[in-house]
Amino acid sequence: MNRFFVDTFYWIALSNRRDQWHARVRAFDDALAAYRLDTTDEVLTEFLTFYSEGMSHTRRQAALFARSVLANLLVVVLPQTHSSFLEGVHLYESRLDKAYSLTDCISMQTMRREGLTEVLTNDHHFTQEGFHSLFP
Repeated sequence: MNRFFVDTFYWIALSNRRDQWHARVRAFDDALAAYRLDTTDEVLTEFLTFYSEGMSHTRRQAALFARSVLANLLVVVLPQTHSSFLEGVHLYESRLDKAYSLTDCISMQTMRREGLTEVLTNDHHFTQEGFHSLFP
């Protein structure tokens, strides 16, 4: 079974038909077979934050999309913990020369802990840390 870590980029592109990556991400998503997607509470928080200044309809759609991710049996949403937060802060502190967000740091540490190497993102920060981005 293929396992991929899902970054905020993927959820935004998948949920938004106007996103420049939507068609490519949708085609990838439709072609997935024998897979499991891993993401985190923090990634879904970042996804909802992205839509937070939208109109009520947009916010409602974003919340429904996040709930559909949570209900999807092929998606594992790893919970936010104090330990995962501290691991993310540690990476954040150790990469002061990078522009990594805290969410990305938590995601990278989660990927390491879970033994994941492939990430559904176009964020070059993940490749800087040695992960393989499927949307370069």
